[in-house]
Amino acid sequence: MRILQVIDSLAVGGAERMAVNYANALAKKVPFSGIVATRQEGSLLQQLNGNVTYLFLDKKGSFDLKALFRLKAFVKQHKITIIQAHSTSFFTSFLLKLICPSVQLIWHDHYGDSEFLHKRPVTILKVVLPFFSGIIAVNHKLKDWAKEQMHFSNTIYLPNFTSDENTTQVNTVLKGIEGKRIVCLANLREQKNHFLLIEVANKLKISHPDWTFHLVGKDSGDGYATALKSSIFELELEDAVFIYGAKSDIITVLQQSTIGILTSQSEGLPVALLEYGLHKMPVVVTAVGEINSVIQNEFNGFVVPSQESELFYIALVQLIENKELRMKLGESLYRTILETYSERAVITPYLNWMQKTILK
Repeated sequence: MRILQVIDSLAVGGAERMAVNYANALAKKVPFSGIVATRQEGSLLQQLNGNVTYLFLDKKGSFDLKALFRLKAFVKQHKITIIQAHSTSFFTSFLLKLICPSVQLIWHDHYGDSEFLHKRPVTILKVVLPFFSGIIAVNHKLKDWAKEQMHFSNTIYLPNFTSDENTTQVNTVLKGIEGKRIVCLANLREQKNHFLLIEVANKLKISHPDWTFHLVGKDSGDGYATALKSSIFELELEDAVFIYGAKSDIITVLQQSTIGILTSQSEGLPVALLEYGLHKMPVVVTAVGEINSVIQNEFNGFVVPSQESELFYIALVQLIENKELRMKLGESLYRTILETYSERAVITPYLNWMQKTILK
């Protein structure tokens, strides 16, 4: 197998991290592993292993023929047999299939709003999916949706996985007091519901004013981000909630943090949760997407209903006030990640599925 990952961007994000993780992991397993960024490069480029072949297309529009033929030349040069298209890069991969029909296409569906699949646009997917040989879904809802709504039978659920092999030397320094930092790895967008975090922070500044929140993720400067910053200012939380933007040195960030949280109202399987676990961090998260399949409440973390700020606050206080509980839950989550959400745990069934259904 000679496999190419295709992703629109290498900016920090869940789908982007997984494209890089697959490229790096497969470089140790198959004769050729490569990755193409179609529209934008980014800091994740620094996390590619040296034996992964890379191409930046610099695609300017949906039908950029110059970029498309550059991709075709790259595929021919490296004798690529399978393209794994992540998220919206399925369209570029579909166009390539039209002029390079021998290549097999896999769509890796990372759709984050899995709680709202009934609102998902499907017209273009119905056009392109007949040209694909398989779909990888990052949670069971997406797998069921592909089979029931798209009538696509060769669909497999494979969880996201994480790896600590690659580090980036940026050395972000978090504000606040050591041992009293709560981190949230999530891009600033509505799905991630940082306003729940703000509600909790407003309660915590009264009961535990030494503890601080650290928001790490892409800040697009849009209406959501502006409203979030306004809320922080209006509630006088400037010394309790800090926004850093996207960071590539996530390991450095997590090493300075004590508790990991996610306040999302919708998710697939967040890579951030896996990264928390890999660093033995105790967590409080919302019960959306595939999170319930990872976190068993009070065994390897706390999971609370979405939008329930009071319950979230209560769970967080339990961790703040009990160091032994933090250590216990962090260790349990670490074992969960190693057993089910590690590179080895995912790549083996992935390659088996490829052999049985794609290369049959």
